Amino acid sequence: MFNWLPTITYALVANFTPGPNNITSAAMGVLYGYRRSLPFLLGNTAGFYIVLLIAALVSSSLLAAIPGIEPVLRYIGAAYILYLAFSILKATYVFEDQEAKPMGFVQGFLFQFLNPKVIIYALTLFTTFLAWLTSDIPRLLLVLVPLTLSCFAAISTWALFGTLIKRYLGYPRVRLAVNIVLALLLVYSAAEMVGIA
Repeated sequence: MFNWLPTITYALVANFTPGPNNITSAAMGVLYGYRRSLPFLLGNTAGFYIVLLIAALVSSSLLAAIPGIEPVLRYIGAAYILYLAFSILKATYVFEDQEAKPMGFVQGFLFQFLNPKVIIYALTLFTTFLAWLTSDIPRLLLVLVPLTLSCFAAISTWALFGTLIKRYLGYPRVRLAVNIVLALLLVYSAAEMVGIA
């Protein structure tokens, strides 16, 4: 019988730890609040489901055809995450412009296809923990549902965190501290991705 505990542990840790999804969701919560960020979060969740499905369908053949691609993806992903960390470090969180539009469903959906952490997470998930599942499409589609709900729970948690700390970001020291913490979490995520953390 398949042991689900390592798979669930991996999925929860990967979904809730800092990464582009969670940090972007926190920033959306800071800038727009949870309600206005919800279309982005829903698009992000839908994109997550599709990325997982694609990864499941191509993971075994991709890694067999190009065995050296996983390290390359890791370094590309780490570079992208470092870019996000730098962007967050210099964020100012200007709240006066209430007319600014938050990213919506489409941007959230497309974000997942540019998110290296999700791609690597999905490839790892379906080349290790769930490799046996990739040929059973009906069961695969079903298993993707709780994995996707875990993603939505994680990004919602981070967006709510952003919403809660918004009132304190008018203070320069608090803003700097939050930016440094979020940026360092992303740097740690990048370092972990390439195996130096």
